[in-house]
Amino acid sequence: MSIRFQIAALVYMMINAVVFGVGLVTVMTFPSLARHAFDLIPAVVVASFVLAAPLAWLIAPRLRARYGRRQSVAAGR
Repeated sequence: MSIRFQIAALVYMMINAVVFGVGLVTVMTFPSLARHAFDLIPAVVVASFVLAAPLAWLIAPRLRARYGRRQSVAAGR
């Protein structure tokens, strides 16, 4: 397993929780969506599981220590 995959696996559940929370708040905030909450909340759950994986994969390289050092050296800091 690559380091990127390991970091993405660690971050996946946190991103999943954030995406689910944003989706749930969106559904419950708008009255037009809240009327269909019984149907939309399961869709939010599935969408959060699906969307969290690519987001975790994109965020993982930025969490590596070497990435931050390369960016600061390139910027001249």
